[in-house]
Amino acid sequence: MVQYSSQSNRTSTNDMAAGHINDAVRAFTLSYGDPNAHLASAREIDPNCSMAGLMQAWLLTMSNDGAQVVRAREMLRDFDTSGLTEREAQHLKAVHLASQGQWPSAVAVLDRHLMTDPHDLAGHQYAMRLDGYLGRFHRTASRSARALPAWSKDDPNYGIMQSFYGFGLEELGDYVQAEDVSRSAAEREPYGYWPHHAVSHVLEMTGRPKEGIAWMETRQPYWSVAKCNNRVHIWWHQALFHIELGEFERALEIYDDEILPSMRPVGTQLCNATALLWRLELLGCDAGDRWQHQLSLWQQQLTGMSSPFNETHAAMAALRANDRVAHRTVLDGMRKSASAGGELVPAYQGVIIPIAEAMEYFVDEDYTRAVDRLLPVEAELWRMGGSIAQRDLIEWTLTEAAIRSGQRDVALSLANERLALRPDSVVNRLFQEQAETIPAA
Repeated sequence: MVQYSSQSNRTSTNDMAAGHINDAVRAFTLSYGDPNAHLASAREIDPNCSMAGLMQAWLLTMSNDGAQVVRAREMLRDFDTSGLTEREAQHLKAVHLASQGQWPSAVAVLDRHLMTDPHDLAGHQYAMRLDGYLGRFHRTASRSARALPAWSKDDPNYGIMQSFYGFGLEELGDYVQAEDVSRSAAEREPYGYWPHHAVSHVLEMTGRPKEGIAWMETRQPYWSVAKCNNRVHIWWHQALFHIELGEFERALEIYDDEILPSMRPVGTQLCNATALLWRLELLGCDAGDRWQHQLSLWQQQLTGMSSPFNETHAAMAALRANDRVAHRTVLDGMRKSASAGGELVPAYQGVIIPIAEAMEYFVDEDYTRAVDRLLPVEAELWRMGGSIAQRDLIEWTLTEAAIRSGQRDVALSLANERLALRPDSVVNRLFQEQAETIPAA
């Protein structure tokens, strides 16, 4: 008989294998530790453990790396569908869709499944990450709100589930409740990535960089170690706090001393380096040969990409490294995706390609055309994927392009919008000062 517990994500004919599956789920949802090692142990004990194979396919798919996604598809083609539990059947259906780039459909399958099986922690995380790739992190709040009443605060993974809710609330703009929920989750799961990350976002979005740095430094032993799989992104957040305080050189030190040594050459991590260096260069920091080095890390990702968010950053890195061939490779891939059909076509056609073209205008100092290309995209920017804080890179560049093109009305409007949200930001005040020096038409 299959071992199964709605409280613990167990599904195997062997208790020891089931324990490794639980450990893999915790490692993945905490983003702390190596879920692959636990999956390998589960398969060694129980070669017929379906959930181990399904979770492996999910991890490959969630990597957003072209070669890894192809591996996931190959795994799923040969997957034995006999004797699956209902949870396994729903995971198989969803991961198959996700590996084909049908992210909204995969989320829809998971959403329905989680109404029946609200304790499926891995299912919640897959849905959350896919929604993140779609620029819909805020949906995590409603999904978690549906499920949490079925959980007990005594459940061992309650803090993880709570952290998902907290991050979704932050992306909804409910910063007060998001902070309360996420700080509580961080107490329950001190090594968890999501609660620490959610509080970092709240402090960023509410313009509290000094508190943000204190939050980072106080909890650094939890998130800065090698077992924290997303520590590069946390360092990125810390660098943003320093930027908001005008400490640009400190942010550049974090890039050199913390992000680069920890970063793996995969798109989800390289985006942090691209986004940070782009901001710092706009603020007057000398990038030196950093762009050339960064692009060398991007090179193996440039073909076969399937993530609008990653592709946007890859295109920007190529432009800054003055490699127009690499930029054209990325742009051609975007255009191929835009014409291939599928659920991501609106993102490529309406947002991603215009951004890639606008960034080329920007680098070529054709700032008026950059503004003309970016302004119509702003309302649909969520389609790029990522969080609000991550997408701010594009709005930042739009504001800078408006200033450099001498469009006082556009520049001042955008600066005013930024200041309304974060009035103490050194960067936002700088934007306003520069916009006000532009002669009125």
